[in-house]
Order: sequence, then structure tokens, then C-alpha cells
Amino acid sequence: MLEKLIIQRTLRVPASTGAAGDGTAVARQLDAALLDVGFSASRALLEHVGALAPGPAMDLAATVVSAVRELVGDHVQHNAYFIGFPDDVPDTVEFWTDRLRAAVLAGGGTATDAQLRDAVASGGVNLLDLPGYGTYQHTYAELLAVHDDLVAAAGDRVTLLRLGDTAEVEAERLYLALAGSTTPHGEADLAILGELAVACVDGAQPAEIPVRENRAVLNGIRLVLARPLVAVDTTTDVLRLACQVSGGDASLVTPTRFRAFRRPERRMLLAALNEVVGASPEKLGDVVRYAERWKRLGERLHPHEYAQWPYAQQVFAVARGERRVPNLAGRAEAAIRAGAIGRAASVLSAAPGLLLRNADRLLRMASPSERTAVVEAVTGALGSASGRVLLSLREHVDNRLTPASARMYASRSRTAWVGPDERPPLPPELVAELSSLLDGEVSARLPESERPLVVDPEVLDVALPLSGKAAEGGFAVLPRGSRASVSGELLRFFTYWRQTSRRTDYDLSVLLLDDEFHSAGQVSWTNYRHDGVVHSGDVTNAKNGATEFIDVPLTVRGRYVVPQVNIYAGESFDEVAESMFGYQTRTPDQLGAPFDARTVRARSHLRGQGRVALPMVFARNNDGWQAVWLHLYLRGTPSFNRVEGNTFTTADRVRALVERRYLTMAYLVDRWRTKAEVTMWDGRLPDEPVTYVGIEAPEGLPDGSETYTLDRLSELIPG
Repeated sequence: MLEKLIIQRTLRVPASTGAAGDGTAVARQLDAALLDVGFSASRALLEHVGALAPGPAMDLAATVVSAVRELVGDHVQHNAYFIGFPDDVPDTVEFWTDRLRAAVLAGGGTATDAQLRDAVASGGVNLLDLPGYGTYQHTYAELLAVHDDLVAAAGDRVTLLRLGDTAEVEAERLYLALAGSTTPHGEADLAILGELAVACVDGAQPAEIPVRENRAVLNGIRLVLARPLVAVDTTTDVLRLACQVSGGDASLVTPTRFRAFRRPERRMLLAALNEVVGASPEKLGDVVRYAERWKRLGERLHPHEYAQWPYAQQVFAVARGERRVPNLAGRAEAAIRAGAIGRAASVLSAAPGLLLRNADRLLRMASPSERTAVVEAVTGALGSASGRVLLSLREHVDNRLTPASARMYASRSRTAWVGPDERPPLPPELVAELSSLLDGEVSARLPESERPLVVDPEVLDVALPLSGKAAEGGFAVLPRGSRASVSGELLRFFTYWRQTSRRTDYDLSVLLLDDEFHSAGQVSWTNYRHDGVVHSGDVTNAKNGATEFIDVPLTVRGRYVVPQVNIYAGESFDEVAESMFGYQTRTPDQLGAPFDARTVRARSHLRGQGRVALPMVFARNNDGWQAVWLHLYLRGTPSFNRVEGNTFTTADRVRALVERRYLTMAYLVDRWRTKAEVTMWDGRLPDEPVTYVGIEAPEGLPDGSETYTLDRLSELIPG
């Protein structure tokens, strides 16, 4: 339902168009139900529900509660293997011995405790064969029955839901924001964009669609529905579109198996190619990069059957090598190989974004006499490159004064490779010059604000959302590199998964690292306890869903706490029906069931290509603990992944990311100080309309205020 998508993405509830009446009782029930899962309804929302007839009011309330429960992971039953968790969790070896004793007795045999412990310690026992191992021995209702109710605490999360416009208006608003975004989206937002594109295909369209994957999603819908394509201005746009409608990778990172196209679809694709090449023949130079994919696509489009589009036929001639077309990147590489760095910069000046992405490499390779020419080329490109590229370069040069302890490369699929940083540092005066130039250009692009800017201090450490690819979907999920303070005395991690068709065993684990990023212990299915950290027990089958928990007291001696989810056997993160990771914060005396939505601080999907997920790390500093978002996956092995087997690869990626300096919202706020009055939010409501920037917006801002919260921070990235 579009209404549910809108609520989950924006925390705004579309207004119902149902009949008026007295829904006061439903409004009271909604308020109570929301508080049970850590949400509250604004006064306007409760008044709206109360003014509806009971039927429409109940429909709206049911949609709202369903949406927010799913958002925080409360739509499933989170059972724990040990019914008393976090209490009554046995010693690991003792538990295995007990399971082995049950197996021996079931077989009519006898054995001493010493013999059983020796058998377990020898490693020759298959735990999966032991009676009751890895499967729940109690129901979810039985688990709830042995736990007291959660004791409410002042620090429990309460997230505000606001009343929006009608579903049609909210859908169009969200569609225009997503489609016209200046930054790429992650998988979750691309899926939402696809849903909205169907509903909004004949409505208002964004003036510009800067991100080419967004164009592919929109045009994929338009192609199937026989609507004119929009914003196709390169040959690669057509290739992305063909990948999108074939169910493949529109980012072109991985090859796509193209589906058969209907004749009208072939005509639209070939006509678009013909128009692009006819207007700019030099764009044939882009074809060589994806020549094999173009050849495969040609087998589906049959361009030889359409003589009326000769320019489209040239695309496939280039792909087959029958025609050679020099491209800009090739000419630049030739100049670099010849040692003519200044000429390479001049060539790349025709593509400002490409030049800025190669600026570090050119500056490192340039001789002192050529460096001035490279800087001049970079300076000339600043005005034409996208804001996202400018900010990426600004963050990059901020990390180039000294070599990094480890250099990490993170792909769009969120896998990462780490190696030594062998690049010579850039001279301080060059870093200062580039930083000043970039700061000036970014400042000039920020919009003038007619209202004072009020900023929640908690948003200052959020990394600039330069790409949704570097994050997962979910609730209160921040971009990679973002930091958030952690309250409470106890962290509780949880992971839930539900297999699709075959037995799937995910293992929640915690790796503890010291100040030097060396191992300081671990807790997992092989070690239930360490330094106060407690595991809830190993579940090895998730036909009906399974959850594992780990409690971490914030008195733990490690400097870094790294939760991870290992695939021990079965389906990948992309194959399971559902998978998630999240964390709760509690005080020891709050009691309650292992999972309570009111204490959930964040919940993210697990949808990556590796076999080990590293969602985040918790770091201790002088002011307490901070959560740092990683959004990384390790390739791992096809099966039997364990925390003990990836300690080094986890530690080096954590170190590389934690030590990197990310551009945060604080950087943009500092740039804005020259254009607007900036004050920090202190909990007091202003007397006049303001522009508010924060994780969540407070209730009661004056009419006419503009709010930029977590779902809209990407809109602050200048175009």
C-alpha cells in the first residue's frame, strides 16, 4: 500500500478522505497502540482520526500501526533460544554436554560427565544432530509468560508521527523528491521510487533527474506502460534502461541477462538510441566500455530490422568492433602513459566530474611545473561538476595530509577491500588551496534562507548522505561513517531471519577490539559469555523465522564492540524471505521480554552480497559510547562462517572506517553561517518560522517552518 510506504519513509500519515463522524474512541486506541511500540501521534493526527467515522478511522489506525510495527521490526515474533535470556544462559561447553547427554540417553547408552566433556572438546560432535539443539524448545507465548513487563524509562524512544496531506499529494511529493534527488538511492528507496512511478506516471514530473539510475527506474515503468521516455541523453542511459526492465543491475556493476522485448519496446529503445547518437555522434565513444553487453542487447533488439534508425545501428557496429570511436577516457589514459599529465587534465576538462574524480591521481603524478596546470583545470571544472562530486573531493582531500593506517575501497554492493596506503601525501599548501576552492564553490551553491536556521546538535555528526548505496534501508539508519551517541547502560543487539526454501543458519556474534584494534574477546554460538556479554543461544533453522540476541553492558572492557551476522549455512542475505539487524538500549532494571519496540534505537535490513554482515561498530571515547555506521559486508566463505575466522578482516575494515574523516552535516552548517542566522536547538520553540535541521522535528514549530529531517537530509546536498 502506498500509504504504508509513505508512513515508513517520511513518518507522515496521509490524511484519510473517508466520511466524517466521531472516531474519538479509535483515536484513543491509536494513541495507546503507538506508545506500545515507541511512537506517538501529533495532536493534529489524533484530531484528524477523531473527526472520522469509526470505519475510516479504524482503517487509518490499522494502517498506521501496521506500518510502524514493521518499521521497527515488531511485526514478527522475536523468540529467544534460552527462555530466560539474559538470565539463566548456561556455560557453552556445559550446554553442549547436556545436549550430548540427551542424545546418549535417547540411544539407550550411558556415559560419564568426563567422557561427554571430552567428546565435546574433541570437536568430533555434530551439534546439529543433538536432540533439541538449534530449535526452539518453547513457544513465543511461553517466553513472554516468564518475563515481567518492561519498566518504562525516561530514555525510551518516542518517535513522533505527523499528519500529512492526502495519499495522492504525499505520493506525488515523495515521488518528485526521490526522482529529482541529486544523490543515488539505495535498494530500498529505488524500490519505493518504482512503486511511486507507477502511480505518478501521468502526473507531475521533476524538472531534472540528475541521477541516471533514477532515470532507468522511471523509464523502465514508462517503457512497459508505453509512455514517452524522459531524460535520455547518452547511449548508456538506454543500456541502463534495458538492464532495469530485465530485472538486472541498472548501475552496470554486474552483467544482466536481457529478457525478450516486445516489438513496441524494441522500437522505443532503438528510437532513443538513434536520437542520442544523431544529436551527438561523439557519444558513441561510451559504447566500448560496455561492448559485450551491447552485443548481448543487440541480439534482443534486432537493430538490422529497423533501417529507419541508422544511428542506432552504429551503436552495435561500435560494440562489434566494426567501427572505432575514440573516447575521452582513452585519450586521457594515453596522455598519462606518455607522461603528459597537463594534457591529460586538459582532455578531462571536457568531463568535469571525471576530472575531479581523477584529481588526486593527476596531482600525484604531475611534475612541479605541471601541477599548476592541473590545479587550473580543476578550478575551471568546479562550476560545472555536481555538488555531490565537489563534496566527495572535499572529503577526499581532507584525508590526504598523511597516509592512512589502512586504505579501504567500498563498492556499491557494500563489500570492501583494505590494503596499505602507499600514496604519497599531498602537500599541506595544496590541500589548503583545494579545500578553500571547494568550500567557496559549495557555499555559493547553498540556497539563500529567508528564515533562521535551527539545528539539532545530534545531526552534526551525521555523515553527508552523498550516496544511498552506502547504507541499508530501515528505521533510524544513518549513512556510513555517521556517529550517534548511545544512552542507557546496556546494548542489546538482535538479528532476525526467515528462510525461503532451505535450512538457513545465521549467527549473531560480537567481536571486541582493544585500542589498537586487536581482538579482546568474542561472544557467539561457540562462546555464550565473555566479560559480561551474553548470547541468547544458537538457532539453526528459520522456517518460521528466528531471532538471536546479544547483551553488551557498557562497562565492557573493549574499546570497540563490533556486532556481526555470519551465514553459517543456507541462503544468502539476498535470498532469504526477510532479514534484519538492530539494537536496543536498556537499563538493567527495565526487565521486559528480549525484544521490545520501545527500546529499539535503529533497525536495518540485511541485503548484501557477502556472507558476513558488519552493520555498525560501537566505540568508546572520553564522552561515553558512540554508534558508528559501517554498512559493510565481507565475502566470507560459502558456509561455516564464524567470528573466529574473520577477526583480522573485520578489525582492519573497522579501523579504516573509524579513522577516516567524513564530511558531516556540521560542514554544511558551517558553510551556511555566511547566508543565514544559525542557532542550535535547545528545546525551546521559536517565535517565528524557521528552517529546522535534525534527526526528527519537534512538534509545535511555528506555521511556515521548513523541516529537514533524516528522510530529507539528502535534499540539502547542493546540485
